[in-house]
Amino acid sequence: MPGPSSFPVPSSATEIFGERLELAERFVSLLATDGVVRGLIGPREAPRLWERHLVNCGVMGSLIPSGASVIDVGSGAGLPGLVLAISRPDLVITLVEPLARRTVFLDEAVASLELDNVTVVRGRAEEVDLPGADVVTARAVAALDKLAGWCLPLASVGGRLLAMKGSSAAEEIAANQDLVSSLGGGEAVIHLCGVGLIDPPTTVVEIIKERHVVPGKARREAPSRRKPRRR
Repeated sequence: MPGPSSFPVPSSATEIFGERLELAERFVSLLATDGVVRGLIGPREAPRLWERHLVNCGVMGSLIPSGASVIDVGSGAGLPGLVLAISRPDLVITLVEPLARRTVFLDEAVASLELDNVTVVRGRAEEVDLPGADVVTARAVAALDKLAGWCLPLASVGGRLLAMKGSSAAEEIAANQDLVSSLGGGEAVIHLCGVGLIDPPTTVVEIIKERHVVPGKARREAPSRRKPRRR
């Protein structure tokens, strides 16, 4: 089994994790062993865990206020939730994941890394009953329309959704802004995190929750979904 020394630590990781770098190295080792064996990380991903996964997730921490409560939706192998918990011990993080084998891994990782700022909740985002969070995060979970419907109800009013996205972020926003607005979200904004630190930088879509909307009702009332009345 590979240990932390099997994967050279890039300077970008040192900048993000600082004095908690050793903890991040232990997480990399866990992902490269148990994560691969359990099918949470592809075998080909192991050599590039640092830049493609940990640094890629860690740079979004610059968008999260100090001491914030964070709900990470569809945590999977703990990306970005556990990465943020390691790099930002000031955050209070809840990992939401519906699959049992993944929540077992997350529970074991939290215990192994002794992360006292993390809680693991098994369930679907649209079904869990949690207090509104300052920030809701998600990485490669779904298209923006579905993601907003799942995540915005979990944020407090004035809180925000931070969704890690790819090169099609602008197109997704253009296609779904009306629906996002009907769900109580403000204008979606694109941030490029880690410029000069990671190439390409991480694309994050930020949506501020401006008002609370009863889940499910917004989809029926979304302007883009209405059919014209016949006269």
